[in-house]
Amino acid sequence: MFASIIIEYNAQKLDKTFTYKIPTELEQKIKIGMKVYVPFRNQKIIGFVIDIMKNIENQDYEIKEVIKIEDEKLVLNTELMEVGKYLSEITMCSLITAYQTMLPNSLKIKKQKHNYELLEEYLSIKDLNKAKEYIKLYKKRTKQIEILNEIIKKGRISKKGISSTNIKQLIENNIIKIEQEKKYRINVENNNLVIKKLTDEQKSAYEKVNFSNYKTYLLYGITGSGKTEVYINLIKRSLELGKTAIMLVPEIGLTTQIAKRFYEAFGSNVAILHSSLSSGERYDEYIKIMNGEVKIVVGTRSAIFAPLKNLGIIIIDEEDSPSYKQDNNPRYHARDIAIFRGKYNNIPVLLGSATPSLESKARADKSVYQLLKLDKRVGNAKLPIIHIVDMEKEIKKKNTIFSDLLKEKIWEKINKKEQIILLLNRRGFSTFITCSNCGYVYKCPNCDITLTYHKSSNNLICHYCGYQKRKDGKCPICHEESLNYYGLGTEKLEEKIRELFPSIRVIRMDQDTTRNKGMHEKIINDFKNEKYDLLLGTQMISKGLDFEKVSLVGVLNADTSLNMPDFKSSENSFSLLNQVAGRAGRSKILGEVVIQTYNPDNYVIKCVQNNSYDNFYLHEMQFRKRLKYPPYYYLISLKIIGKDYDKTIEYAKKTKRFLESNINKETIVLGPTTAAVFRYNNEFRMQIIIKYKKDNELMNTLKNLKNIFININECYLEIDFNPIKV
Repeated sequence: MFASIIIEYNAQKLDKTFTYKIPTELEQKIKIGMKVYVPFRNQKIIGFVIDIMKNIENQDYEIKEVIKIEDEKLVLNTELMEVGKYLSEITMCSLITAYQTMLPNSLKIKKQKHNYELLEEYLSIKDLNKAKEYIKLYKKRTKQIEILNEIIKKGRISKKGISSTNIKQLIENNIIKIEQEKKYRINVENNNLVIKKLTDEQKSAYEKVNFSNYKTYLLYGITGSGKTEVYINLIKRSLELGKTAIMLVPEIGLTTQIAKRFYEAFGSNVAILHSSLSSGERYDEYIKIMNGEVKIVVGTRSAIFAPLKNLGIIIIDEEDSPSYKQDNNPRYHARDIAIFRGKYNNIPVLLGSATPSLESKARADKSVYQLLKLDKRVGNAKLPIIHIVDMEKEIKKKNTIFSDLLKEKIWEKINKKEQIILLLNRRGFSTFITCSNCGYVYKCPNCDITLTYHKSSNNLICHYCGYQKRKDGKCPICHEESLNYYGLGTEKLEEKIRELFPSIRVIRMDQDTTRNKGMHEKIINDFKNEKYDLLLGTQMISKGLDFEKVSLVGVLNADTSLNMPDFKSSENSFSLLNQVAGRAGRSKILGEVVIQTYNPDNYVIKCVQNNSYDNFYLHEMQFRKRLKYPPYYYLISLKIIGKDYDKTIEYAKKTKRFLESNINKETIVLGPTTAAVFRYNNEFRMQIIIKYKKDNELMNTLKNLKNIFININECYLEIDFNPIKV
């Protein structure tokens, strides 16, 4: 027998399978989807078994033998093998890269295998008669007698904390034995399962989802309308049908609250997958899923590849979130993989959001997706009152950070013992530092963009490549103590809040404060338990969080995302502002929102104030149609990247000429221009944008272009289908 194996060895140039002979002793063990060791050139490397054949035609190279199976427990099932092929096709990545992407870090191909299994050791009686005899003969050996009596009484005891000297003789005399049992690091037991009764509106949406065939549904529900309870009831229905379910959330911070609610509803039948788990935890959760020990997976983007068998439904919460698009190779969108798996399993896929992406809403309008709506908040809660503050007028009153209205509202809510959320979508202390004496500005040496100052660590950090340097008090050029700090980040805002409102208890939630394990959960729980009055954070606090006592949301610098040079800036701004506004007044307390902006008449701000997604959608769709952007046109972004400035520009121009000679005339090619960040990590980046509706030649042209770049050493090509920003 023979195996067709794809290996990880210069994946871009060797994106093909190789045939190996299966040794007789492995013929009954080896399966498609397994990782195996094989010889390749002068190395022993790991690959995936793609196919198994009884016979092969003559090969033009020597047929070598598979050395061994790397892990018999890890097998990508038939569905996931097909998902890998699909992922490779839609992103033009190598097949081995696609399969690697689908696995957690602990199970990816590595030179050395690491055993992540956690085994707990127990002591039990091996020979009861010997144990009783020992107790009679050696009464003075108090500690050993205590251990034996406890084992006899309980059946077995944990070895943890027991000195080996006290049990060594008992083991050697075959009186007791050590038993090992696999232990999961995350193990939630809950026998008091709570599934809430649906409102009439929620029930109507729930009943429209058909489990007998594939269909994509768009659940458009305003903030606080109870989408999560619809999800839970749909998953309960899937379990009743003997099937499983995947539930995706966009942010790790949201996983905490969603996971808690799912544990309440389904107990230990839930596995969690996200990047904040340790390698051991991710290994445990993946093995649980693979072994069929759980029926529900809750996680972030990569959880879409969970190896669940017999899938019954896939749900993507906050489906408009940019987090579902991976920004490095392979650049897939979780929604595309969900729809592929939905079709493969002939099951429903549900996309949910209070601010659906324009592409999804347009598909719903054309009946490609079925639209479900939730127009009312649960428990008759009212939508918040939204105040817009013109900061141009506030600046004249010397209010640079807090408007008079926001300060007044903060004191009002504190006096009522209510809670506050403040959004500033920029972390750090100051966005840039300059010298007033010589004009020097601190910039990243790798990316040529300004460094952000983080006061808590006294570091200047590049938020693109991660470069860091310590800040001293003098300008590095003129050596004068004349540094000025400009821009506002969450760290600086926290300091200003403590100055202005010294009695208020403040907690900050951003990438800096949640780096350590468990901090997302701790901050959320502490705020929910009213240990703090005010939660300050970046966009990670804008979605999915539900706090009964929050009656005020304040947005500082609402124009930050609005002014980004990107075709989705208006959509992203509307979503962010609408979602964060929805954190206020989610129970019996009436909510208020204060949005501080320099563009109070902007249509995005007006639509947010009026809670009008529909008006925003109609306005934005007209703009997209005129400028030939999605959903009216498809987009492809090509980045030509190289270390040499002139060579990068030269190859970018050649790329454009190649495209124009090999695609339809109706297809639009824009560029080359410098990318948003022209120099990133010491590489120059040129960008070409392709807009098209239908082009039968385009995919073959891009494949040929990719093959050309494989043999170019000076530059390389990045292809991004349907980019979320250009």
